[in-house]
Amino acid sequence: MTITQPSDRALWDRACRGEPEAFGVLFERHSRAVYNFLSRRTGSWTEAEDLTSVVFLDAWRNRDAVVLDRESALPWLFGIARNTAANRVRAVRRYQKLQARLPRPLPVHDHAQDVADRVDDENALVALRASIRRLPRHEREVVELCLWSGLDQQAAATALGVAVGTIKSRLHRARRRLGEDLRAEHPTPSRAPHPTAEEASR
Repeated sequence: MTITQPSDRALWDRACRGEPEAFGVLFERHSRAVYNFLSRRTGSWTEAEDLTSVVFLDAWRNRDAVVLDRESALPWLFGIARNTAANRVRAVRRYQKLQARLPRPLPVHDHAQDVADRVDDENALVALRASIRRLPRHEREVVELCLWSGLDQQAAATALGVAVGTIKSRLHRARRRLGEDLRAEHPTPSRAPHPTAEEASR
């Protein structure tokens, strides 16, 4: 017997009626996608874990304001995640300005292998994000939602609060810029012309 899973709308209606268990199902269904989005956005797995909890707490507090896209809450959750990450960036900048005015502490070296491995992985993610960061913000957000997180253009439009046509044009420009950036960073080596028969005989 096939068991039909309840839709996001049905679960959200139950959550709004005071059933936290329904919201727990929504968390299990979408938390991995939100976490992946935030890990790419921040470049830090640890920070992404913290922010994912913040996103779902904010979603629970504002569950009456949910905007569903074709029965899916994921675009709305991505919208909350986008704002949450932006708020964290502003908070980090304020902290860095404060820290810059304090005496610098002596460096502390941690040689644990598991930490080193994790740093290597995060450095690779930072390198991957470098080209995306060079895009204009409105194009970068579309890349993060459509190419990184797998939303279609209509769902991305819901997450960003713009028209689908705007998503299409932003995505087209972003792909063109990324292609130009990739060619500039890794130019194709020019091939030397084949020698003529006369040159080969010299």
